[in-house]
Amino acid sequence: MTTIRILLVDDHAIVREGYLSLLSKQANLQVVAEAADGIQAYQRFKECSPDVVITDLSLPGISGLELISRIKQRDSKAKILVNSMHQNPSFAVQASHAGALAYVTKSSPPEVLLRAIHEVYCGRHTLSADIAQALALEKLGTERMALETLTVREFEILRLLVEAKSTEDIAQTLNISSKTVCNSHYLIKRKLGVAGDIELTRLAIRLNVISLLDLTISASSTV
Repeated sequence: MTTIRILLVDDHAIVREGYLSLLSKQANLQVVAEAADGIQAYQRFKECSPDVVITDLSLPGISGLELISRIKQRDSKAKILVNSMHQNPSFAVQASHAGALAYVTKSSPPEVLLRAIHEVYCGRHTLSADIAQALALEKLGTERMALETLTVREFEILRLLVEAKSTEDIAQTLNISSKTVCNSHYLIKRKLGVAGDIELTRLAIRLNVISLLDLTISASSTV
């Protein structure tokens, strides 16, 4: 069994002790270095080349985000897991942009952190459940706001498009030209930030514009 070598970064000694105790009980995990601030953490990284870095975001001196960026600049293959008290999904997004593979909140059960360490070691992205849910809700909120920018006509065209109606059928139903339908189709995708019709349909289902049952009925009626 491969031992995963870990650099543990947190400015609170008591927190580091708690995680050190947890990690030391795992047969294939080894904390090879600790750090209490970003500068020290970067130095430890250069010295030890750990397999996984576990870091908080709130650190004295340079922030956790800056630390992640510096580590990734030195070693683009570095595997970093953020373990933070911040439950705002924006922090998770910024950590990911900086180069972190995982974001686990400190309120998560110990097994979530342990599982995330192995996921990160394997090069996979992972989030604790609370952050994943917060991100999903935030994205849904953004998508709903985008949906509200559609005009009544565009909304009707969207509904008919995801029912797999042809351009000609939509034009006839709404008593408009096929060119108007095509132009609206383009504008709808641009406003909703989707590239193709498959994404458009998935988004419509997520936002309850149309249900899977409606699609099934629509498809069966055309057979």
